[in-house]
Amino acid sequence: MAPLQRPRTMPFTAGRARARARLSAAAAAVGMAFWITPVAAEVKPVDSLDLSKYAGTWHEIASIPQFFQRKCVRDTKAVYAAADAGQIRVENVCTRDDGGRERIEGRARVPDANSTSKLEVTFVELFGEYRYWVAADYWVLALDPNYNWAVVGHPSLRYGWVLAREPRLSPATIAEIIGRIKSQGYDACDFVITPQTGGLSVKRPLCTVLP
Repeated sequence: MAPLQRPRTMPFTAGRARARARLSAAAAAVGMAFWITPVAAEVKPVDSLDLSKYAGTWHEIASIPQFFQRKCVRDTKAVYAAADAGQIRVENVCTRDDGGRERIEGRARVPDANSTSKLEVTFVELFGEYRYWVAADYWVLALDPNYNWAVVGHPSLRYGWVLAREPRLSPATIAEIIGRIKSQGYDACDFVITPQTGGLSVKRPLCTVLP
């Protein structure tokens, strides 16, 4: 994620404090959102995304390390569910080094009905509503036909996440995902394994997982 972009004005001090708290909490966010940056490559999302199938729990298998996830050391996951006004409820959680849990809730939406695999995500809530003027792009770049795993990224190639329904993936599946990552212009070695209970337990580059 690029540096956080703070809103230029807030009507009340309390509003500014809440906004800062929301943006700070985004440090625990699971690879689900990243702020707009210049396009570096012709990254292509999947043709379509069934949001009802995409809902549920996703475990973070690997990601390109980001400052806002610095407190998360293991068991990072995201939970998606339908919300009001056609939005998607986003809950990101992870475990810190001290054993405590980090949690943040946000909302996602599809800004263009003709491209459901390109979403916007925000964690900024003001006056009871989530504000998308600081939303982040969320592109699904690769997706298992049965929605068992997904690759989320951004055309800048600076951000990327590998997500799965289970905390562990087979070597064959990892090999396929690495191929998909490379086909989008990424370096698979930029992705680092996220330790998961029941899955891989050591942080190391994704490209070194296979023999």
